[in-house]
Amino acid sequence: MRAIQQAAWGGTETMELVEVERPKPVFGEVLVRVVAAGVNPVDVYTRMGVAYNRVLDLPFINGWDVAGVVEETGYGTSRFEVGDRVFGMPWFPRAAGAYAEYVTAPARHFALIPDELTFIEASALPLAGLTAWQMLTEVADVHPGERVLVAGAAGGVGHLAVQIAKALGAHVTGTASAAKHPFVLGLGADEVIDYTTDAARDMDVVIQMFGGEHGLRALESLRPGGVLVSGQAAWTPGMHERAAELGVQAREYLVDPDGAGLEALADLVRRGRLKAHVEREFPLSEAAAAHDLIAKGRTTGKVVLTI
Repeated sequence: MRAIQQAAWGGTETMELVEVERPKPVFGEVLVRVVAAGVNPVDVYTRMGVAYNRVLDLPFINGWDVAGVVEETGYGTSRFEVGDRVFGMPWFPRAAGAYAEYVTAPARHFALIPDELTFIEASALPLAGLTAWQMLTEVADVHPGERVLVAGAAGGVGHLAVQIAKALGAHVTGTASAAKHPFVLGLGADEVIDYTTDAARDMDVVIQMFGGEHGLRALESLRPGGVLVSGQAAWTPGMHERAAELGVQAREYLVDPDGAGLEALADLVRRGRLKAHVEREFPLSEAAAAHDLIAKGRTTGKVVLTI
């Protein structure tokens, strides 16, 4: 099969289109023919060797967002049948190999794609959608009427977090550059503020996907006792100490493969409460260009590879 493989960590010049052996599913797994693969910032950091490579080996096939068709099922697998359309985020943070024509993974790392979604749209949901879902429901335990701030509300995780928080009944404020305010309001946000000139206050929950000083300043947006859920805690030194000074909570978070969470996202899609915005599609052979776009940090929604 064709795949984008790296023999070394580094720049996009390390990404090569190669022929590798097609994987075989073992007990409890499915073989999925990949139709589309989402591209995420973590893919860029991983390619560079600055995130998660402590559990990855070279040569390495990047990517975790998968949408495709079940081609084969391993012994004991009853969750899917051959021909089913499925999406998922298998194996994270271990290698899933999504930038390829086929992947294998446990059946419970996938869910059925709702009829309302194309493969392109479905491939944009798993990692960012599960991140937003788990942050809001499992870590922050958001309830109706709570005030939720989503930092970077036009980004991959952010634009899905806005929609999920609204579906949970929260009052949602998003941060974005002025040019992206109409997009964020169109997602259902109650308010949107320009992060370069303003700051929110008295929030019950902050969803934060930026580290460093951005993460520390986000703590100041919380009411006493409020909770910040950070996807970049490892890159925010002093976060817990600063939270204690302010009388707020700070929780670090990393997404898990989660079939039940995928099914919850699919249910929101069917109910018209959730939709992934895809800014750009690239063919598999142009995966390096997709990484270049993501690395600029200005993407609205998601970027997807077509396999």
